[in-house]
Amino acid sequence: MNRPIVALDFSTMEQVRAFLKHFDEPLFVKVGMELYLQNGPEVIKELRSMGHDVFLDLKLHDIPNTVGKAMEGLAALDVQMTNVHAQGGVAMMKRAAESFRNYNPDGLLIAVTQLTSMSEEVVREELGSRLSLDESVVHFAKLAQSAGLDGVVCSPLEAELIHEACGKEFITVTPGIRMQSDTQDDQVRIITPEGAKSAGCDYIVVGRSITRDRDPSEKYHRIKKEFESGDK
Repeated sequence: MNRPIVALDFSTMEQVRAFLKHFDEPLFVKVGMELYLQNGPEVIKELRSMGHDVFLDLKLHDIPNTVGKAMEGLAALDVQMTNVHAQGGVAMMKRAAESFRNYNPDGLLIAVTQLTSMSEEVVREELGSRLSLDESVVHFAKLAQSAGLDGVVCSPLEAELIHEACGKEFITVTPGIRMQSDTQDDQVRIITPEGAKSAGCDYIVVGRSITRDRDPSEKYHRIKKEFESGDK
């Protein structure tokens, strides 16, 4: 069973340390742009020294050479998972995979398909896509697979489509997870932990539902239990 990944959506390491005091076990945590860009690679080094696994979520998206060079540095931080944006294209993803695996052969490299804040209307009207949202997500997942990546970030509502197109071994990492009692906030395509597991999600990423709770550890274990209960 893959543990839920806890999104450390904080600005400072002081806030992270205070949050992690609620737990007496190693976690799988996500470090995004807010925390990483304001504090640097020392964040990752400290979290690894504390025994936590890290998903470094920076969604690299640039020309292949730039992404390849950046990925060398990120891979050397001993992260367990990191990502690029699939819209950077196959050449960029291939270069990222080569650089990442040279320094971190055991880590997982995944790609973002469409952000979970995207709706069908945004994809059609603002991005000008000729594909529907579902078609676009599957298209980018296939590109990521062809480039040799391990999986994709996607909405839990699309995990089953991706597994049908790319196989069960191609992992799906899904944010947009909420308990029924939680607020939706800015994500459009969301689902419960049990629903996510039933839909075929391999990893779930949970942020505010845990980090803003009065008892983060209790909420984490409740989400973990619900995710496990969704096993087919």
